[in-house]
Amino acid sequence: MSHYKQYHIYVGLDLHKAHHTAVIINCWNERLGEIQIENKPSAFDNLMKFVKKHTAKGLTPVYGLEDTGGNGRALAVHLVEKKQIVKEVNSALSYSERMSHATTQKSDSWDAFCIAKVLLARLDELPDANPQDLYWTLGQLVARRNAIVKHASGLKNQMHQQLSYHYPSYKKFFCDIDGKAALAFWEKYPAPHQALTVGVDELAEYLREASHNTCSTRKAEEILELVKQDGETKRNFQEYRDFLTVNMVKDMRRSRELIKQIEEQLRVVLAETDYRLESMDGISTVTAAELIAEIGDIRRFSNADKLARFAGIAPVRFSSGGKGKDQASGQGNRVLNAIFHNLAVQQIQVAKGKNKTLRNPLFYEFYRRKLAEGKTKKQALICVMRRLVNIIYSMMKHKTEYRAASLTERQAS
Repeated sequence: MSHYKQYHIYVGLDLHKAHHTAVIINCWNERLGEIQIENKPSAFDNLMKFVKKHTAKGLTPVYGLEDTGGNGRALAVHLVEKKQIVKEVNSALSYSERMSHATTQKSDSWDAFCIAKVLLARLDELPDANPQDLYWTLGQLVARRNAIVKHASGLKNQMHQQLSYHYPSYKKFFCDIDGKAALAFWEKYPAPHQALTVGVDELAEYLREASHNTCSTRKAEEILELVKQDGETKRNFQEYRDFLTVNMVKDMRRSRELIKQIEEQLRVVLAETDYRLESMDGISTVTAAELIAEIGDIRRFSNADKLARFAGIAPVRFSSGGKGKDQASGQGNRVLNAIFHNLAVQQIQVAKGKNKTLRNPLFYEFYRRKLAEGKTKKQALICVMRRLVNIIYSMMKHKTEYRAASLTERQAS
């Protein structure tokens, strides 16, 4: 009786921005053919025609792609639309296959061959590729926002450096150097000699307008007094350094506006998912978008345990000789793991001050209970993360809102 794997041929694809390399093997790991195609839709049919030439009667091709969300997304979408069998191959598996040989190699052809071998060996385990535009678009918006936020953070550091040359006491002027009043001040008075040309009343009026009446005359007096105390900071080519300060202010404003625009688009796309993750305290529009973009279609996880393993939150068992213990996993989707970690930290937060308000009393009580059981703070936090996985999974699967049971209800149940 023939094994079911004999009824397939296996196409491993090494994916790049400009081109893809495909290697075809049979169930005995024999190379049947190799082709390189450009990474554009018009070339994808050429790949399918080439594979068809090497597909004997009664056999079905199976395609294995490492990256179905980046360089290989267009090809994955094309193949899925053409009703082909497409599998996602974890890059760690193909890397392990490549390094398992006595003499290691590194080329597009060899990488594609290793992917094909993994595809053959793990045909039943590999997930089907399911590149959906909704989740991909969310991921693109989130990535763009993160890039702008990173740029804005670097820009703020540059601004600190530039201001330290002009205004030695600049940190005492405003609470934040990128607040509305602060940006307006740096833009109009990028250097002290310009600020000293105006009086207290004129500066106060300007700051009140820029800050929507939150800055007072006293603030203007304090700033001018600090500028006088700092002494002379004007140097040669001062006008060029002033230009840098003004230019940075404009860039900071532009970055803030771009972030606002992206977040508006995120709200529109999130509405298409019909998920209600934002009903949970601590999950903003951005956090909800990040979670959905990384998790994708929740239906690909049959239960919360599998989602936990995907996020690298479920413990891994290490044992030998009948002895062993569970350890935290360093595997899985590290981006998703970081999102759950930050969310867990927020859930157990205690507000500063006399009142010591708890953000989520139920999670805080759960965290303290785990500490009382002898777990370390890190282990207890992972337990909180694991509980959050259950909640997020249920909310996404059933498209429900978050309802936090009171501590009294929890203890009574």
